[in-house]
Amino acid sequence: MVEQTERTEGDEAEIAAARRRGWVSLYAVAFGLMLGSGIAIGASSLGSLRSFTLLWTSISLSIAAIVVALAAVLLPRRP
Repeated sequence: MVEQTERTEGDEAEIAAARRRGWVSLYAVAFGLMLGSGIAIGASSLGSLRSFTLLWTSISLSIAAIVVALAAVLLPRRP
């Protein structure tokens, strides 16, 4: 036989907290940064890397996207 366990209020709060993790808006910002990074690296390659400005811009946008994506996962959402 399977025993049924009762959920307490603490269990419900933990489940709700687990669902509240992740900011969709921050994911969207991270996606936009990665899109900008792709555009910058594409423009840089079309110019045959004559200037490293677009390359460094792409690198910076990629790093910013990683930081924002990590923040989206690690920061709990407000209730």
